Amino acid sequence: MARGAFVLTIRPGRVEQYVAAHREVWPEMRAALRKAGFRNYSIHLCGRQAFGYFEADDPEAALAAMADTEVNTRWQDRMAELLEHRVDDDGPGLLPEIFRLD
Repeated sequence: MARGAFVLTIRPGRVEQYVAAHREVWPEMRAALRKAGFRNYSIHLCGRQAFGYFEADDPEAALAAMADTEVNTRWQDRMAELLEHRVDDDGPGLLPEIFRLD
């Protein structure tokens, strides 16, 4: 299982809305993430920075699979109001891993 991580910046004054949206992620979005191969997915908050972490057999393929779903398009439309930059079809851009302790 490989790891994927990303950082998104939330618009000023929108952090509470972003947190609230993630407390109530749609069941169909959860199902699509699982079907795409996402596992152990979490998002952490530091000020206006949202740090996402997930595991997948192939993180890039999992992001590509999500890009092809209607529910992801609807979710990204919703998040576009809350994030400084819209997440495009290629996903949020994965961060390089620089340290790992197994």
